[in-house]
Amino acid sequence: MKRFFALSRTSHGILDLATPAFCALLWLGSFPQLPVILLSLFTAFAGYTAVYALNDLVGVKVDKEKFAGSGINPGYSVEASEQRYPLAQNLISFKGGLFWMGTWFILALIGSYLLNPVIVFILLAAAVLEIIYCLLLKVTYLRTLVSGVVKTSGPIAAVFVVDSNPSSYFLLLLFIWLFMWEIGGQNVPADWNDTVEDRRVNAKTIPIRFGVEKAGLIVIATLALSVIASGFLPVVSPANLGLPYILASLLIGFVFLLKPGFQLYKFKGGRYAARLFDKASHYPLAQLVLISISLVISNFIG
Repeated sequence: MKRFFALSRTSHGILDLATPAFCALLWLGSFPQLPVILLSLFTAFAGYTAVYALNDLVGVKVDKEKFAGSGINPGYSVEASEQRYPLAQNLISFKGGLFWMGTWFILALIGSYLLNPVIVFILLAAAVLEIIYCLLLKVTYLRTLVSGVVKTSGPIAAVFVVDSNPSSYFLLLLFIWLFMWEIGGQNVPADWNDTVEDRRVNAKTIPIRFGVEKAGLIVIATLALSVIASGFLPVVSPANLGLPYILASLLIGFVFLLKPGFQLYKFKGGRYAARLFDKASHYPLAQLVLISISLVISNFIG
């Protein structure tokens, strides 16, 4: 079973659950009922498990090319495993991986329909875009834009769980925040850390196309925009979070995004890229803790 969870990068997927949870709480301004929370968590887990597995299924040929060289690096602390890319290592069969992915995807579709049928279309679109993202590895570095869109799908779907007609302004701001966070904190650092492997298979990524200097500037710019957007998110929330919350949110952005981002730009090393990836992966969890504490205090005072 560990091999299948490695296929789905489950340790990272569990961290990813914090992002839709945070976005739902931010827009609702309170905690949903327990049945909604439980079904949402299961559906989100199923969705992330399926889409991460889909990534490896579509990219298995390229992953095997990487293993044909000196092998694949063990990854980041949130994904590190000797069984990373189990399909490429022939630890599980393609049919087994496909069955695993399909089962979780069907469960995610069922959960999505029960929560809000609109989410079914969001999930289907995310799966199609994930396939396109994988197929563009040797085509264009612009694939990172596709990744940014895919990463916004889960959190935006979560907003539709708690509100069938959310504000378009909030959704746009949420999209910008997540899109920039994914590019600067996840996608570019991941490609940076994998530069040696990617050169071996002639991949087209931002660090390879533009070099580490310009890639570092892209990281700083996108993370700065993400942190700025995060400062406006509480303003449109009905939770009346106030200035102390905004300052705390910005501080979290500095610690988990900007500081490691500047370190990567300064030192350029792959380990700094991996460190940024790990810090950025925990950024939504820190935001979730912050808003949860704020809502508990607000309910207690109120």
